[in-house]
Parts: sequence; structure tokens; C-alpha cells
Amino acid sequence: MSTNLHSVLMIRPSSFRRNAQTAINNYFQNHELNLKNDLILKNAILEFDTLVFKIKECGINVLVFQDDLKLDTPDSIYPNNWITFHSDKRIVTYPMYAKNRRLERNEEVLDFLEKNNIQINELIDYSSAEENEIFLEGTGSMVLDRLNKKAYCSISDRTNENLVYEFCNDFEYMPIIFNSFHDHKGKRKLIYHTNVMMCIANDYCVICLDAIDNKEEMKKVIESLKDDHKEIITISEYQLEQFAGNMIELRKDKNSFLFMSKSAYNSLDNSQLKKLNTYSELVHSSVNTIEKCGGGSVRCMIAEIFN
Repeated sequence: MSTNLHSVLMIRPSSFRRNAQTAINNYFQNHELNLKNDLILKNAILEFDTLVFKIKECGINVLVFQDDLKLDTPDSIYPNNWITFHSDKRIVTYPMYAKNRRLERNEEVLDFLEKNNIQINELIDYSSAEENEIFLEGTGSMVLDRLNKKAYCSISDRTNENLVYEFCNDFEYMPIIFNSFHDHKGKRKLIYHTNVMMCIANDYCVICLDAIDNKEEMKKVIESLKDDHKEIITISEYQLEQFAGNMIELRKDKNSFLFMSKSAYNSLDNSQLKKLNTYSELVHSSVNTIEKCGGGSVRCMIAEIFN
């Protein structure tokens, strides 16, 4: 049994650059990348187009929306944070931490989807929570096990616990809530998005357990994964920093593909690769500029559509 993927939505950038508004608490952004914005954008578009090509090669339908310059949306390449799609044809839009990321919630994207035969029965909009400084950034904040109806959530400035419970109530998910950290300049800092430290697939989970400092919380996560008979494939904090937690499994006609960045793939050891290869075909693509400037990787660039 698996969820039925219809397509994926990806947004081709028009103004990608390092976003100063997100850099406040996204420590995965590289502050020392010395490139001018026009070259950053040129590199990002090339990396984006190459990833799209590789996904299509696997037989997966990719709906590419071309962003424009009407609004200043430097992180529009990461649509999974502001919109999610669900198998009952409901979609959700989310409250975003950075003010310029709120501009990504775009009616033109919804029109584009409808023109491409994506049926939308209901739109649930949590974005009014922004007025109270409450945020939940889609499948960045929540790693959804759609098969077992569980939402794994690492609490941060961008992931509000009460709003997690509201989502879980609306969609009948079980919340698995914890805190995760990584080292930054000698201090333990909250990880800004859950999906950089764990990836849920049909039969396995890639996770940095070392990032969960509280042993009881770690035990809770492990027990939940074991209850669902998922093999736990652990990664180190170094591998987390290389975006090895920011992978995504896409399934097509009973075939499983695990998409990741080249930096993530190169960080994995032979034992980890062997385990992953038993479940999925591994597909990697270089998104070096996107990772360094945006602080997110391949998983963040893909919004799955179950329709």
C-alpha cells in the first residue's frame, strides 16, 4: 500500500537570492557565499531545470510554474512551505515566518493548477495566524507520514505546536512532537524545519537522531517509527548539514525513487547507500547554489500532489 502520487508542483524562480529575512533563524544559509545576485539566480535556474529533468526522467509528472517579478519572492523555489495537497482534494495554505515569503501564496498558482486538471474541492487557509505571530510552514514544519497518518514536527519559531494540533485535528493525523537542534558557532540552535533532519518514506525513515537532545523525545520518535515497521536509517549531524535529511521519496507505478542533492548523496557512506538502495532508486542532482543561498534543498523544492 502507498499514497497515490499524481504530480509534483515546482516553481521556477525569477528572483532567487539569499533572503535576509529568513537568515535570522535559518542557520543552513551560507553567509559567506561571495556571488552577485544575477549569478546566483543564473546558477539556481540551471540547478532547478536539471532537477526537473531528472524527476521527469523517472516518469513523474512535473507541473512547473514560472514565477514572475510582480512581487519580491526570493524563496518562491520552495513551495512546500506555503501549500500542501491532500488525497481528498483538499489543499492547505500556511502562515509564513518571513514577511516576504507570505507573498508566495499566489492565486495564479492555483489557477495554473486548475488549468492542469488538478481538482481542488476545498481550500483550508491557516495564514491568518500570522496576525498573532503564529507560524506553520507546511511540509517544512511537518514531515507527514501520509500512509500511517502521522505528522512528525520539530518545534521552532516557524512551527507552532497549537497549529500542528489544529492541522492534525482537521486531517486526522497523529502529532509526534519533539525538539531538534544542531551546532552553530559552538551553540545548540533549534533546527528551523523538521524536513532538514528527517525524511519519511513508505518503508523507511532517514533521520538524524543525534539532533534530538531529549532522550525521552528521541525514544518517542523511534517507537513511533518502529510501530509502523519502518527501517530507521540514521545520519550524523555532519550529514544533516549536507542536507542528507532533506530527501523525498516519490512513488510511481509501484516504483520508488528517492531524490536528494548531490551534496547529500556524497555525504552518505556505503552502508547507508546499500540500505537505501534496497528500497528505492537513488536520484541525486546538484543544487549547491540553492542550498547555500536558500538554506533548503531538494525536498523543499517539491510539493507533492495527491489527486
